[in-house]
Amino acid sequence: MPTTIQSPPALAKGTLRVIPIGGLGEIGRNMTVYELDGKLLIVDAGVLFPEEHQPGVDLILPDFTPIKDRLDDILGVVLTHGHEDHIGAVPYLLRLRQDIPLLGSTLTLALVEAKLKEHRIKPYTLAVKEGQIEKLGPFELEFIAVNHSIPDALAVAIRTSAGLVLHTGDFKMDQLPLDNRITDLRAFARLGEEGVDLFLPDSTNSDVPGFTALERDIGPVLDDIIARAPRRVVVASFSSHVHRVQQVLDAAHMNGRRVAFMGRSMIRNMTIAADLGYLRVPENVLIDSKKAKDLPDDRIVYMSTGSQGEPMAVLARMANLEHQIEIGEGDTVILASSLIPGNENAVYRVIDGLTKLGAHVVHKGNAKVHVSGHASAGELLYCYNILRPKNVLPVHGEHRHLYANAALAERTGVNPKNIITGQDGIVVDLRDGVAKVVGQLDLGYVYVDGSTVGEITDADLKDRRVLAEEGFISIFLAIDPQTGLIVVGPEIQSRGFAEDESVFDDVKPKIVAALTEAAQNGTRDAHAFSQVVRRTVGRWVNSQHRRRPMIVPVVISA
Repeated sequence: MPTTIQSPPALAKGTLRVIPIGGLGEIGRNMTVYELDGKLLIVDAGVLFPEEHQPGVDLILPDFTPIKDRLDDILGVVLTHGHEDHIGAVPYLLRLRQDIPLLGSTLTLALVEAKLKEHRIKPYTLAVKEGQIEKLGPFELEFIAVNHSIPDALAVAIRTSAGLVLHTGDFKMDQLPLDNRITDLRAFARLGEEGVDLFLPDSTNSDVPGFTALERDIGPVLDDIIARAPRRVVVASFSSHVHRVQQVLDAAHMNGRRVAFMGRSMIRNMTIAADLGYLRVPENVLIDSKKAKDLPDDRIVYMSTGSQGEPMAVLARMANLEHQIEIGEGDTVILASSLIPGNENAVYRVIDGLTKLGAHVVHKGNAKVHVSGHASAGELLYCYNILRPKNVLPVHGEHRHLYANAALAERTGVNPKNIITGQDGIVVDLRDGVAKVVGQLDLGYVYVDGSTVGEITDADLKDRRVLAEEGFISIFLAIDPQTGLIVVGPEIQSRGFAEDESVFDDVKPKIVAALTEAAQNGTRDAHAFSQVVRRTVGRWVNSQHRRRPMIVPVVISA
């Protein structure tokens, strides 16, 4: 169903406006703007990683358009946890105004500060922890412990004159977490008694029945795989998955192996986690990757990035024989992560490449080497029954996840009229316990390509896809504009279309005839002649070769 753009009305005093500008209909770009009495509060500012149909793109940011002209009204940015899809856009937001306060847990802020240092931005931060209450203008914020696949994750309850909002961030309800920090259901129950007017729950696993498996179940599996591995072991995971890295360190230690971190983000994040006490490193386990080459093959574990098949990450470079570590017969590679939707083809390419080199590849599809960090349907049902929210706006998920979450809310008794599903840019107003959709903003993707931000358009990406998939044909010629007769050319060259340029001999007479006819019909403009050439070559290529390459004619007047 196409999006109907609708400008929201002016915001009445005492009404809370909620605008998710990222994270609805996608796994990533999580960012929600809250507005009350002329002041703005932002929860999360994450990135989305590009898919194959977005060649050359490094990151995809939320569209900051709704707040670009109101930067001075922003009271702060609450960061629920330290994953890239929730903090990755912070440097780009702070480029617009560097002194926007950042609120988050100790680990979350440490990860953000390390990223900002690379952008040469020194932020203003306020470290918070569960149970803490902070007041920012008309917003009172209460932070609540939630369990996730990274330590120190927080949900935030936002109390306002318009009502109470609970924004979970990413969470699950692991009852035996590695760090013994469970989701605080007592706080959820207390909020439920107080009355939650609007609930914004994580939707990622809402279509998965039952309960998410325990993180503790992964440790013995990793231990067994590493114990049986005859040669080197490479474990790929998200660079911020502290719990998984902890399990790898422990398993390596129990099996007499040492661990070398690979990948800049992995080294940076795990150094921060260890320095802050979130990662417990057994004595004499870590070793520099350069020195690791001197160890026997059965005494080393490489902990790397690249579990999503990213082309420049360590694992993909290993699969392509572009890394200093050459994977070979008898090596074991473990992909200890879930598949982010859209990355499937890239991941399976890496798996195939590693298998072809002789490695034994272990992944979620053939062994229990990863569990999700998100609440499944059973856990969400518990939350709805505890909270009994008046209104629900599912966030963080593709559309199937959002609708599955909405169905769970309805099954627990939430009035279907009070359940809002939408896409990025939906505008929801909350007042006196009533939430209603009042608008839909026209928001798009903002692409980061090298050092450029927002300059690449969807049209540019379409051109890149055409170049990559169909090839390129250039035609140069000089003509007499009075007669349409060709003075020089046509000289035709191609890339990614045909190796033998003689293939174009058939179309050259067609170009001559088309130009002559155009001149006879009164055409005199070089640009108009170039369009004639483009159409002529395009029709020929399509009919004779069933291809649609990029065609670039260059016609000059002689």
